Amino acid sequence: MLVCEEYRTPATLKEALAALQSAPAGTRIAAGATDLLPWAREGRAGDVKLPMVVDLSRAADLSGWKRTEAGIRLGAGLALQRFLDDGALARSAPCMPRCAVWFADDQIREQATVVGNLVNASPAADCTPPMLAMNAEVEIARLEGGSVERRFLPLEDFVLGPGEVALKECEIVSAVRCDDLSGYGGSFQKVGQRRSLVISTVCAAACVRLDPAKERFEDVRLALGGIGPVPIRIRSAEQALAGRKAAKESVERHCVLPDGLIASRTRREYRRRVAKGFAIAAIMEAAAAARSGRRGNPAGEAGDG
Repeated sequence: MLVCEEYRTPATLKEALAALQSAPAGTRIAAGATDLLPWAREGRAGDVKLPMVVDLSRAADLSGWKRTEAGIRLGAGLALQRFLDDGALARSAPCMPRCAVWFADDQIREQATVVGNLVNASPAADCTPPMLAMNAEVEIARLEGGSVERRFLPLEDFVLGPGEVALKECEIVSAVRCDDLSGYGGSFQKVGQRRSLVISTVCAAACVRLDPAKERFEDVRLALGGIGPVPIRIRSAEQALAGRKAAKESVERHCVLPDGLIASRTRREYRRRVAKGFAIAAIMEAAAAARSGRRGNPAGEAGDG
């Protein structure tokens, strides 16, 4: 059971940071709370009593997304469902619609946030591979002298290990900034031990831009999750495919995963086979999407993995 002595719902990021500065030890931050509540439910973490919860869901300046000169900025309150019902956002993040489809069910997608999934830092997190493929950078806010100050970290430097991120005391992740991949095709592949509400055993995200003739790879982005302590970008395969023919035979030949890539404690041989197959399938599906001009995987076609 989860109980807390005080529940704050700040209206702005600045109010949230001020609440955090004066909060007692053990205070938790929540956005959609889709990880916090299951953690405590039914005694899975024992009876949990928190001194304070700071709920960011009503902070207006953390909601939504926007285009910037550098790409797109996703606010900390942006829910996964927006990648399915906002066509402009889906085009800018073409690997995310399928990721959102795979992400639990409709009710959870309306609550769960991209930033929350990144901060949770699960090795099997669905959103981390797509965000890695989009060159994501985490925007971290803190309060100094009454003003909101920000610093930025590449996502690869932010996620340190299972449940561990590079956040300092009294800091909040206010947004994630990433490339605008309009014109790319995207794909997300995932497999787990059940057919619904799946926790990834392996997942893969790919984004592909083709040349004007739609025959060769101009840019390939590939990231894998569920294979070790942190999801990772597979740059060696990306570089090997640049300029190659966008055909399955070419991808099978040149998409070579590094030795020692699988660092999970269990089911290593299984993960090795699945990771290779998913990498090829994701790249080919993203190439097909780039060739046809569709946004990525159609919503509602999650497949079996």
